[in-house]
Amino acid sequence: MKLSRFAAFASSLLLGSVLALTGAGAAHAAESAAVDYVALGDSYSSGVGAGSYDSASGDCKRSTKAYPRLWANANAPSSFAFTACSGAVTTDVTTKQLGPLTSATDLVSLTVGGNDAGFADVMTTCVLQSESTCVNRVNQAKAYVDSTLPARLDSVYNAIRAKAPAARVVVLGYPRFYQLGGSCIAGLSETERAAINGASDHLNAAVAKRAADHGFAFSSVVPAFTGHEICSGSAWLHSVNWLNIGESYHPTAAGQSGGYLPSFRSAA
Repeated sequence: MKLSRFAAFASSLLLGSVLALTGAGAAHAAESAAVDYVALGDSYSSGVGAGSYDSASGDCKRSTKAYPRLWANANAPSSFAFTACSGAVTTDVTTKQLGPLTSATDLVSLTVGGNDAGFADVMTTCVLQSESTCVNRVNQAKAYVDSTLPARLDSVYNAIRAKAPAARVVVLGYPRFYQLGGSCIAGLSETERAAINGASDHLNAAVAKRAADHGFAFSSVVPAFTGHEICSGSAWLHSVNWLNIGESYHPTAAGQSGGYLPSFRSAA
């Protein structure tokens, strides 16, 4: 991405015999070394739930096991800035996280929108209150996604593009939380679980649409998490954890490495 057309052509001639032996992986590694990468977003990008938090990140809880850090460790970009933060909403991204973006930035990753739509309150309502109250709260969140979230996403995406006009921007979605008909006996009803899954799909569709309209890539994590939802018996997501409520309904370290990382890698 940083190479001129001439330099890239010359490099291809010099490396031709090596690539014939080692394949595309070496070419990808050579290209990755020239990438300036900035990781933005909320707790799903900062790595809440994965543990191993960088103490310097404070309440943002940036994990060494979060997908941006794992990608950077594997690809050795020329620069890496990690500003994603737990609890971030769209306005937090635009006002607090965009400092590292420049005209030289090549790659940006982002998860945002879930907190704007009231993710934490939805889950609290569904865990603590009745089925009908849960479903009503989910429907309120979906209405917000339809009426208000698109403009908020536009604001973030426009700000990213203004500061990093040449960057490839990869927007990642959110997993479905529950495997329906799974191994959970107690807890939420199947109706509540289905409603929450439906809200996640609704949010992902809205985020994907806005990303596409801005020329950004959208990568769904739903396929990677299929078979690893809560109630699956092999969950990559924390269920409600009363001893560490902040990690509830967030990806585990396995969810970051097995779910988010390959989903990002495929679109980066």
